[in-house]
Amino acid sequence: MESRLKMNGPDLYEHFKPVDVDVSDGIYRVVGSDEEAVALLCVADANERRIHTGEVVTVSLDEFTGFAPAENPDGNRPFGATLASNLTMGYWSIRAFMRQLASNPLPSLVAITLVIVGVFGDQILSLPDIVFGGLVLLGSLGLAYVGGGRL
Repeated sequence: MESRLKMNGPDLYEHFKPVDVDVSDGIYRVVGSDEEAVALLCVADANERRIHTGEVVTVSLDEFTGFAPAENPDGNRPFGATLASNLTMGYWSIRAFMRQLASNPLPSLVAITLVIVGVFGDQILSLPDIVFGGLVLLGSLGLAYVGGGRL
């Protein structure tokens, strides 16, 4: 392995942890290398928990032999934390979507009307089903366009 590192360097996105090198403990991701040095981004603390510090260290290829392969820390987040993060993100996404609709009332009203007519219009009007499906589609795309901040 050492001869491969000296000739080619490590692959991008591989993960390593220091064993016999004077850098802070943690897990590092390879973000660059050349014939002389390796650039590493610190992605986990000493307990192998994901962190976002932006700390980049550069070591020579000789020093890099003091690192050992490590697992990617992105997959070790507790289920509860992942669930809480997804719920929080969902709340803020819905809130931003609704604010966009509220800030553009006329296009929002047109899009909502198209969806409502598409869903319930067959009870009032006698048109082919494809028309009502098309109205639901157009209204939904209109809501996505307005709510996504495209206006």
